[in-house]
Amino acid sequence: MALKSALDLRIPDAIYDHGCAATLSEIVTKVTVHPSKFSCLRRLMRVLTAAGIFSVRCSDNDGGEQVYGLTPASHLLVGNPNNIAPFLTLMLDRIMASPLNDLSKWFQLELPDPSLFEVMHGQPGVLFNEGMLADSNFITDIIIKEGNDLFQDIISLIDVAGGLGGAAHAISNAFPHLECSVLELPHVVANAPTGTKVKYMAGDMFESIPPANAIFLKWVLHDWDDDKCVKILKNCKKAIPGRDEGGKIIVVDIVVGAGQSDLTNNEVQTLFVMSINGIERDEQEWKKVFLEAGFSDYKITPVLGVRSIIEVYP
Repeated sequence: MALKSALDLRIPDAIYDHGCAATLSEIVTKVTVHPSKFSCLRRLMRVLTAAGIFSVRCSDNDGGEQVYGLTPASHLLVGNPNNIAPFLTLMLDRIMASPLNDLSKWFQLELPDPSLFEVMHGQPGVLFNEGMLADSNFITDIIIKEGNDLFQDIISLIDVAGGLGGAAHAISNAFPHLECSVLELPHVVANAPTGTKVKYMAGDMFESIPPANAIFLKWVLHDWDDDKCVKILKNCKKAIPGRDEGGKIIVVDIVVGAGQSDLTNNEVQTLFVMSINGIERDEQEWKKVFLEAGFSDYKITPVLGVRSIIEVYP
């Protein structure tokens, strides 16, 4: 919650605007804090520096006032269009955190039931779309750098449940030969940007997916139980050509036990996803849904910390 407060108050931006180093007196000129809370702000900064969000040192002047700086972690929150501040704002918001307070009640309900998220909040709208867009911009840049050969032989790609198209735009810009489209629900497509190379198609991944050389699923499948995952994947398989013609599914998701994911990350993510009736899967669990959907092979490349790239072949 200390980080949430810092984001809401725009403290990282205040430090960035002062050349990435600012005293508390300089920070308060950029943020909205009641004068009576000045000492409380100092305590908040103490928590954030202890957590490694900001650095702190004594200034060289006679007053010796503490100077707060950006660390590698907080540099990710400022300074460029691909910063992840909107994504963290979403993940720390009450619409995401509050369902966990009723997890014990959820365990007493019979499946299938509405997820805790659906019961309490329904569609999150703008906050969700902005958060997912920030995540797409950040993660897709890494995917392009680490997995450049993923897209080399693909002619067309559909980003299924791709939101406002952050991932599709990044892929399209990096690979101009590639025709990129986004499949989303009608109310999302209605608010999509216009005048871009990326095409937006209104539809439902549970009904059908338009044909393409490859299907891109970023952080989608872990939101659904096995039966719904298999249904999505079967529709993906119908949309792509055979493996010998370059057809494949590109899944970006968590593979429990793969890559440099630590126990805390896995536990927190699993708990959150469980609250929306989703599943974090290990390799054997992924293999099960791929085979049930009719796919013949897959390849896992752990490159994104807790997330991996999974290429799935028909």
